[in-house]
Amino acid sequence: MKSLYKERDARRYIEKYRNVPEDLALRVYTSHLIGADAELVLHGGGNTSVKVLVKNILGEEREVLFVKGSGWDLANIEPKGFVGLELSPLRKLRRLPRLADEEMVNQLRVNAIEAQSPNPSVEALVHAFLPHKYIDHTHADSILVLTNQPNAKEIVEEALGDKVGILPFIMPGFPLAKAAIDFYEKNSYVEALVLLNHGLFTFGDNPRLSYERTIYYVDRAEKYIKKKINKKVFIHFARKLPPWKKIVSSAVRFNQILRGRVAYRDLNGSLRRFLIEVRSSPEILKISLSREAPRLCSTGVLTPDHIIRTKNYPVFIEKVPSTDSELKDLLWNEVKKYVERYNRYFQRNASLRKTSFKKLDPYPRVFLVGGVGLVALGYTRREAKICADLAEHTLQAKIKAESIGTYKSLPEKILFEMEYWSLEQRKLGKRAFLPLQGQVAVVTGAGGPIGLGIADRLISAGAVVALADISKERLKKVEKILVDRYGSSWVETVVMDVRSLKSVEEGYRKISYKLGGIDIVVPNAGIAVVGKIENLEVADFQRVIEVNLTGVFNTIKASIPVFRRQGTGGNIVVISTKNVFAPGAAFGSYSASKAGAHQISKIAALELAELSVRVNLLNPDAIFGEGEIPSHLWKEVGETLMKSRGLSAGDIEEYYRKRNLLKVKVSPYHVGNAVVFFATEQTPTTGATLPIDGGLPAAFPR
Repeated sequence: MKSLYKERDARRYIEKYRNVPEDLALRVYTSHLIGADAELVLHGGGNTSVKVLVKNILGEEREVLFVKGSGWDLANIEPKGFVGLELSPLRKLRRLPRLADEEMVNQLRVNAIEAQSPNPSVEALVHAFLPHKYIDHTHADSILVLTNQPNAKEIVEEALGDKVGILPFIMPGFPLAKAAIDFYEKNSYVEALVLLNHGLFTFGDNPRLSYERTIYYVDRAEKYIKKKINKKVFIHFARKLPPWKKIVSSAVRFNQILRGRVAYRDLNGSLRRFLIEVRSSPEILKISLSREAPRLCSTGVLTPDHIIRTKNYPVFIEKVPSTDSELKDLLWNEVKKYVERYNRYFQRNASLRKTSFKKLDPYPRVFLVGGVGLVALGYTRREAKICADLAEHTLQAKIKAESIGTYKSLPEKILFEMEYWSLEQRKLGKRAFLPLQGQVAVVTGAGGPIGLGIADRLISAGAVVALADISKERLKKVEKILVDRYGSSWVETVVMDVRSLKSVEEGYRKISYKLGGIDIVVPNAGIAVVGKIENLEVADFQRVIEVNLTGVFNTIKASIPVFRRQGTGGNIVVISTKNVFAPGAAFGSYSASKAGAHQISKIAALELAELSVRVNLLNPDAIFGEGEIPSHLWKEVGETLMKSRGLSAGDIEEYYRKRNLLKVKVSPYHVGNAVVFFATEQTPTTGATLPIDGGLPAAFPR
């Protein structure tokens, strides 16, 4: 590992953040250097600080500690991500023999120099008590490889030398801060502190020194590990890697059935589903097929900070059975055993606590699956990705630790304290589930304005949306709009031709591999041709039928095996049209195809009720373009249709607004709201048709 510090880059940060103290600008720079390296910190892990003289509103100069705020990631932290804290009163807290966690948080908030600042890191008092201007705290993988050993102290001393202080694992917060300053005052020559099973603190009077001490000691650890391993082989690969097609096929079936097995009803009766992240790199696949894989899954987390994300143990699955019934039985038994084990762990440790607290869900978060790789779960896609990243790093670190000695994690009592520590759980945020959180929605014809409106409303309700369309170009435009609004973790795209069952099935496989499965299906793809029956070409009629009727059939048919494997029900919301009840002249192919789709959807409602899958329909009318996303249907047929009614193309939107009872323009987002209504199952309804047309008496369902 090498230092990436460059003076010209440091000067650029000073210029970029010229409205904040220069020391804070440099703190941002070296924080970015640390955060950019996954070998040092992951997903908000670690923290950094700087002490700066700042004048208050009265012009009085006082020393302020700027420390990373909770919820910020070192990779992209901004100056506002550092909480300014009055240093003098915080240092006085050291006089106390003990300090309750909630009171510590209160003292940190009371001494913040800005009311709107984020919560400070739980390790803020370590930064406050130690005298150094700059302090860096990391969870470097190589340091954890050294510290998760039975004889960790001796190994760290041998690897890092005599200018490093070594502390046992101590709960973060006030106890760790007291221990750190007590040790430093007796050993002021040290350049760094190693906290067993936790990480590394380095410090210095300037940002470069503190950062480069981190790099120096992590590099020493890496070189020590490399030398110790030499040519030793810990992992023995028992089988050859399967072909990629088989890996994906096994992962898809595994994901779909697993999601059904771990879904559960919360105290309010709501069904909670998980999203899935799969890692199938050659390296992870080899580990999953190794003889040592069961052992790697039998030991706990690298550092207690991870337990709230990954739970303590992964589940090992030797291979994916060839039939769904065998796989269901296997996962039923494995998850049941895991839940029972977690419940015993909770009861053993909760009985020793004087205070009561809410029990977390007992379901596993990580699976190591032979021939598939690593499978991670989360309530959100971001949580699943964080879990996968941490689990991947943990596997690699365990292998190194076993190669130089014996991997040993902390006792479960300490891990329980961390898992149920209120300050640690705050990292997850207040758990307020959105109505569709944990669900995956597929919207066909997503490259148009209705697709955009539906996807937007589904995401706002908590669903991750897979946009499907035959046009890659149109998909990219809609994807960009939604990513700009919500972030990339809420959107996936898949090129899909609904006219082909094979194409739809392949699209569903891709979605299930990336996200875990499918819970909401919105058949929305549609085209139209204008022409009276005597002038309508048979080929044009059949083309509309292929998309609007066969496309809906294929989209529904391909979803049934997914719903069956998951076993958690679901929703199909078909975008139909008012033309089913009120057809128009010269629009015969469109009206007939939609009527057929309407009927096959009602048949689906009859047949899929046994799977608890609801099928409902929406009948919108006259949905036009939305901003930069034009309606391709109206672009193709609008002018011809209006001419047939003796009107100009420019009058089209006003014509349709005036003809409905409410005299309103119907937008794509109105359609999206109706999709969310059905998908959230606010009423026990299936086989229903809901008009979204402003009120057209001729199109009233009857």
